[in-house]
Amino acid sequence: MRRGTKRKTTDKDEAPKETIQPIEENEKNEPSQSAVVSKDDQRKPSEENNIELNEPAREELSQKVDEEPNKKAAKGRAKKAKTLKPEVEEEYFPDKRNLEDLWKQVFPVGTEWDQLDMVYQYNWNFSNLEDAFEEGGLLYNQKVYFFGCTEPQLVSFQGQGKVTMIPVVVAVVSPFPPSDKIGIKSVQRETEEILPMKQMKMDWVPFIPLENRASQVERLKSQIFILSCTQRRAGLKQLKLDRVKKFEYCLPYFYQPLQEDELEQSTVVQILFPIDPKPVFCEFDWELDELEEFTDKLIEEEELSTDQKDAFKDFVKEKVREAKKANREAREARRKALEEMSTEVKAAFENMKFYKFYPVSTPDTPDVSGVKAPFINRYYGKAHKIL
Repeated sequence: MRRGTKRKTTDKDEAPKETIQPIEENEKNEPSQSAVVSKDDQRKPSEENNIELNEPAREELSQKVDEEPNKKAAKGRAKKAKTLKPEVEEEYFPDKRNLEDLWKQVFPVGTEWDQLDMVYQYNWNFSNLEDAFEEGGLLYNQKVYFFGCTEPQLVSFQGQGKVTMIPVVVAVVSPFPPSDKIGIKSVQRETEEILPMKQMKMDWVPFIPLENRASQVERLKSQIFILSCTQRRAGLKQLKLDRVKKFEYCLPYFYQPLQEDELEQSTVVQILFPIDPKPVFCEFDWELDELEEFTDKLIEEEELSTDQKDAFKDFVKEKVREAKKANREAREARRKALEEMSTEVKAAFENMKFYKFYPVSTPDTPDVSGVKAPFINRYYGKAHKIL
């Protein structure tokens, strides 16, 4: 039948309508087996219909869903960009040791002022000095007095030989200060001076270990004392040149009355004869040298002119007389000191020990193990032990 044509109604045609009507009512009241479906089957068409009916909404929802993570990701990236910092390796700073800076606190007596920077250009390690205070060490439970000095030596560092100012720390184990005086002597100076330490702004002061530096010094019963100098480099400009040089010629002084008798008195005098154009410098031994022959040899070597011979001989004789007088006075002073010395003081001098500490070898400092020597200075003589 063509679409759009009108169909005639007959009785035959109407009968089915009546039969169809109750069927539709039965279908409404009693759903057939085919009409009974699972909830999932019911939901699927519904969902499909919804999707089909709301396709634009689905696309819009999809865009929103897609945009939401993108916004969050962008926000997260922006947030990270603000807080992100370049990764830096954490530096490890070892704890400071209790006596780590002891060697730096000790004044290097006799070192030229303009060479002090050379002493501290390396981070020298004196862990051997620190270990000496541990139980079983040489300085454990001892009262100790420290002074410093420097020794210029040619040592190798990183494959190159270099003259280096090596710091040395001398420890004196004693119940009392070994001396309150400083000796001033050098090749350039004609005479030797023995001065009170305080005249050269030096003194023994207590050393405060790191762990006690927050405490008052007066409350501490210190067993460690160091030779300190209050003269500052900045104030040297206001001093005369001779005064400045005195600091460079200083030597820690020590007088050992118990050993003086056993030592042979020196018979050598230093001669510095001031003449132009060049002064005569030499050593004269009044027991081994004959003055006439000694003078003629200087003339032969053109160190002295003939017309200066007699003046030179008189000068040497005067120096010999001064030296002999000094020896006699020293012997008398020693004898008197021994008579007045108590038993405790004598025992202290007998048990007094000198230890000489050199820096230990490290990758960052020159190796000084090959240049260690027991000699301290002309007053202290040799150390009992080198470390």
